[in-house]
Amino acid sequence: MSTGTLLAIIIPIVVVVALAAIAVSLMMRRRHLRERFGPEYERTVEGSDGRLAAERELKARERRHDSLEIKPLSPVSRSRYTQRWSSVQEEFVDRPVDAVHDADQLVTSLMHERGYPTEGFEQQVKDLSVEHGRTLEHYRAAHEVESLSTDSRATTEQLRGAMVHYRALFDELLSDGGGRARHAHA
Repeated sequence: MSTGTLLAIIIPIVVVVALAAIAVSLMMRRRHLRERFGPEYERTVEGSDGRLAAERELKARERRHDSLEIKPLSPVSRSRYTQRWSSVQEEFVDRPVDAVHDADQLVTSLMHERGYPTEGFEQQVKDLSVEHGRTLEHYRAAHEVESLSTDSRATTEQLRGAMVHYRALFDELLSDGGGRARHAHA
């Protein structure tokens, strides 16, 4: 068999194998992102110019998150935050608007102590999405009500719901997000 014939057989096989490897790699990356980000994966896809753009955004979030030094809380800090949350819940009875505002501040403080940057809500959401994607809708809903309450446009039922939503993220952050906290290697 001549060299030309061998190349005519080998080159298409190599191309097919390479394309199959790329397809498998993309599928594995997509599965990884879906598992890691949960509902945030689809939300990001819906808000992007396409699936690949969304996946690039999520990978960028992972890189930024990996550069952060997310740390677990000490038992003393955990106890202090638990006591502060109880106080905020008690405050809700007499001053629901103030309690929701204080819950927002408490969650932000907890995020900061854990090592998350707190420079703005949208960035907070992106940073939290890497390890807390399944709880993020709670944070968004609570923040929306907190914004309404600032303008005195939130009902008591909305304020109560905000407290429940803040509690979901608070509990997850307090428990170190299921024990996944780690120190960055950057």
